[in-house]
Amino acid sequence: MENKSNKEELNKKVVNVLEQVRPYLQADGGDLKYVGLTDDNVVEVELTGACSACAFSTMTLKNGVEATLKKVLPEIKEVVAVNL
Repeated sequence: MENKSNKEELNKKVVNVLEQVRPYLQADGGDLKYVGLTDDNVVEVELTGACSACAFSTMTLKNGVEATLKKVLPEIKEVVAVNL
């Protein structure tokens, strides 16, 4: 049970950080949806709006979203877009 509550807590933290990042994506006409957190701490998101078709979306995802999440939550291994 301890592990489940840790994952739920990490889920809440991930959502909180993503909510802080979203306005920057929205300013460029894009957005993201949180899909989930895998058992090995990989965050899955779906890029939407302009981000779904942008050639720079992978760079934005890795250098922006992933870097921010890992800085705040070092236990996060990676952020992946499930729709790319």
